[in-house]
Amino acid sequence: MGDKPFLNPSGKWMIAGATVLALGITAVGVHLAIQKLSKPAALSTQNAAVKPRKINALGRIEPAGQVVQVSGPTGERILRLLVKEGQQLEKGQPIAFLESYPERQAEVKLAASQLLEARNRFIAERDLGQAQQQEARTRRNQAENPKIREIVAQEAMVRQSKVEYEQAQTNLKRYQYLQEAGAVAQQDLEDKELEFRSKQQQLNNAIATLAQLQEELQTDSNNAKAQINSTTAGSVRSQVQIDLASANSNLELAKARLARAMIRAPQAGQVLKVLVREGEAIPAVASQGSNSQQAVVEMGNTRQMYVVAEIYETDINQIQIGQLAKISSPAFKGEISGTVDRIGLKIGKNDVVGTDPAANTDTRVIEVKIRLQNSIAVSGLTNLQVDVAIEPQEG
Repeated sequence: MGDKPFLNPSGKWMIAGATVLALGITAVGVHLAIQKLSKPAALSTQNAAVKPRKINALGRIEPAGQVVQVSGPTGERILRLLVKEGQQLEKGQPIAFLESYPERQAEVKLAASQLLEARNRFIAERDLGQAQQQEARTRRNQAENPKIREIVAQEAMVRQSKVEYEQAQTNLKRYQYLQEAGAVAQQDLEDKELEFRSKQQQLNNAIATLAQLQEELQTDSNNAKAQINSTTAGSVRSQVQIDLASANSNLELAKARLARAMIRAPQAGQVLKVLVREGEAIPAVASQGSNSQQAVVEMGNTRQMYVVAEIYETDINQIQIGQLAKISSPAFKGEISGTVDRIGLKIGKNDVVGTDPAANTDTRVIEVKIRLQNSIAVSGLTNLQVDVAIEPQEG
């Protein structure tokens, strides 16, 4: 007789159903527990997405106004260097004398002596001209004085002739009246008419002589004035005066050449690097855009330092003037604070490349200038690569 089964078929189905029910209840419980635990995490993720993030970038340190390349004429040799690295300079302070400086200095001295000689000749010529003018005036006065005396005498004669003419005219009228009345003879009347015509002729002659004397005086005076004016104009337009102006121009030109034989600081700042030493020639530009190849020194205003941060073009909309920034680097301890001072207007390619070999070296960025609060700590670290973290704008 064979063995009986442990459970009959109906019992097996009951056990299977109970197992499925238990598994279902367990699954529902686990699902509810997972949902309960995931809700705070989801809320935390949403809050994190809303909160603004810091903008991180690479940057470089530079002085206010950037690094200035102080250059000179290509090929000129440095005769004497007057500055050293780290030295603070004032605007216009001499940096170096070029080899041509002594020659230019001698040219200035020569031009100055030539100007002095030209000025002395001009003074002598001017004095001579003034003496000639005075002599011409004297001759004019000497020529005019006798003529004036003649005119005065002739004017007196005209007045006398006029009186005699008027007297003769009166006598003639009186005799004409008497002759008509039969009181005087015809001969007496004719004598008075003859006397009147004589006095009239004398008056006309005196007036004509006076007019001639006056005309002669005016002619002589005009000639004398023309001679004086000619002397004056000649002295003004003299070759000596032309030489004086030319000598003065030569001196100014020599001074300008002397100034070009000296290199001066274009602004106040610190000498960052001396590129050409005494006896060396200022080289020509080796390649386009490398201005430092013809510079004598590099300088900058290290009293106020900046960081030029290269911000990705996708992040620039989160940058505003006045935002706080933190600067860090292994080259100095801690962090240096700063504020965004200026945002560039042009998108370019990044110049500062990090140490990550997989980093994109052809990224489109915008330069943002950050004014540092503590410039002393990095005044000697121009062009240092730094890490920049710009705090998000609140509100």
